[in-house]
Amino acid sequence: MSKQVIDQLKNKLIVSCQAEGDSPFNSPEGVTMFAKAAVMGGAAGIRSEGIDKTKMILKNVNVPVIGLIKSKFDDGFVRITGRYKDVEDLLNIGVHIIAIDGTFRNRENLSGPEFINKIKSEFGCIVMADISNLDEALECEKAGADLISTTLNGYTPETLSDKTKSPNYDLVKLLVEKISSPIIAEGRINSPEAAAKMIEIGAYSVVVGTAITRPQIITSWYVEAIKSIK
Repeated sequence: MSKQVIDQLKNKLIVSCQAEGDSPFNSPEGVTMFAKAAVMGGAAGIRSEGIDKTKMILKNVNVPVIGLIKSKFDDGFVRITGRYKDVEDLLNIGVHIIAIDGTFRNRENLSGPEFINKIKSEFGCIVMADISNLDEALECEKAGADLISTTLNGYTPETLSDKTKSPNYDLVKLLVEKISSPIIAEGRINSPEAAAKMIEIGAYSVVVGTAITRPQIITSWYVEAIKSIK
């Protein structure tokens, strides 16, 4: 079953349907509308955060859903599905794949790879390891992660310098060379051309979020571009 789910994503687009804070789409209904529209447009998978939102999305789409729960580390940086209970809660609602923070940072007295190994051993579920660099990816693959995603590149203390306006093509190329597991390209992929280039350089799938599902940010790009002319 796991191979069948992963096969559905090969050379395809995954749309991250998330909304936070004062976004008018920050509700189960709001993100589900985005998910349904994404599938209508040809998305092969959906990435979703939170139990209630993900549960509603699962009921309304017929593609693999990658579930996660966001929290924060002590330093304020984002943590993806960092608790044992998070995994149990996501499995209980029937997600197809669980995204887990694969960085070396400590959670429940375990590093990301150690935590992934524990989850794989206990549940045997499909795990997408969200990593920020090559070393983390190598260890997560050893730990049993089924998919390796570049989600956290630029969003950890060690990789802040990588957070540019452009996608990190170099990291994806490196992972494709060094890792045998499917590589999922995610992060600042803000155009169809960038998504296509990721597939060309060997990414298994591409995750796009902001450029599709955060209209307030997309609008601000246009506003700032117009302002810059004045």
